[in-house]
Amino acid sequence: MRKIRLHLSYDGSNFQGWQKQPGRSTVQGTLEEVLTQLYAEPVRVVGSGRTDAGTHAVQQVAHFEAPKILSSEPKLMRSLNALLPPEIVVRGAWLAPEDFHSLASARRKTYLYRIWSNPVRSALWHHRALWVPHELDVKFLNSLARQVLGTKDFASFQTTGTPVKSTVRTVDRCHFEQRSKHMIDLQIRGNGFLKQMVRNLVGTMLHLERNQGSIADFRAIFAAHDRQAAKATAAAHGLYLYRVEYPPALDKKCLKL
Repeated sequence: MRKIRLHLSYDGSNFQGWQKQPGRSTVQGTLEEVLTQLYAEPVRVVGSGRTDAGTHAVQQVAHFEAPKILSSEPKLMRSLNALLPPEIVVRGAWLAPEDFHSLASARRKTYLYRIWSNPVRSALWHHRALWVPHELDVKFLNSLARQVLGTKDFASFQTTGTPVKSTVRTVDRCHFEQRSKHMIDLQIRGNGFLKQMVRNLVGTMLHLERNQGSIADFRAIFAAHDRQAAKATAAAHGLYLYRVEYPPALDKKCLKL
């Protein structure tokens, strides 16, 4: 068998997340259906991580074991894009070494959370950015974002449902940027993320901004190690899996198709 690495983008608005679920439309399930059609044999896809229902991806990474060599394999990306729905696009395909694993080999991930800050909602960004109907204090939000940096216990920002050995994670980038008059992006990068961790962080920071909270309040939420101490979970449709990074030596062993 040959291991194939894929990079995908998708608009998650009409999908029940990445993970395959019986009777539900998911990104993984849709991709497996198309690959099974191409290879005329069942194909299982492994992603770099799950995304929630309604969440998008600029760069999701996945791999699969190809059951045979297709005569059209050099045009695999084109073949997949011809069969996939318009909401999913394969951006690249590589022949990967045996030791590549889209989930286990990942070293860092970057997420983007997009906010439309305007008293008037946006028709175009309705499914792709969180609407906040007032002007945000970006300077204050960044004072909170700096508290996220470093190696910390993020238990207060973990939604239950996926058991983990540890809730300690390292975040080396967390910053709000005013992209335009009404669009604000949070970019956050780390070595791993807990279930809905980014959405819980955003929801909490927006709550503190709206209710004149303080850095001390945010630190107290961290220190509680209790999800009940944090605030609401920000909506899924503002979140994008932006980039997944792998060891450079492993990247070099992947051959472009």
